[in-house]
Amino acid sequence: MVIYTPTEILLLKRNADFEFWQSVTGSLEAGEKPVDAAVRELQEETGIDGGDKLIDCQYSVDFEISPKWRDRYPPHVTVNTEHVFLYPLPDRAEIILSPEEHTEYIWLDYRSALAKVSSHTNHAAIEQFVL
Repeated sequence: MVIYTPTEILLLKRNADFEFWQSVTGSLEAGEKPVDAAVRELQEETGIDGGDKLIDCQYSVDFEISPKWRDRYPPHVTVNTEHVFLYPLPDRAEIILSPEEHTEYIWLDYRSALAKVSSHTNHAAIEQFVL
């Protein structure tokens, strides 16, 4: 989910042994729909409550899970489906990070966010749906 204002995009630094910046992400829980997971992850990762502004882009992409992240999935899972959502804000919101998942956040102008984001699918979502 890309959270953005008219001039900036929010990026979160993943709690990992390496530098990894991303938008809000997450996995589906059993029986959960992507839109419900997006609302839940929005609250869990940023403290922003409510999906009233959530935009479902009706777009998903399958990608191979990087080996450095595969320990987060069952052993047989090597491909993930990413669903794209947007969350527009009129201005920066107060962000409350989940320390188990992220260590920092930053608001960057669109071009700087594109240059900093670590995931190629996150990069593509910003480029395709925000710019």
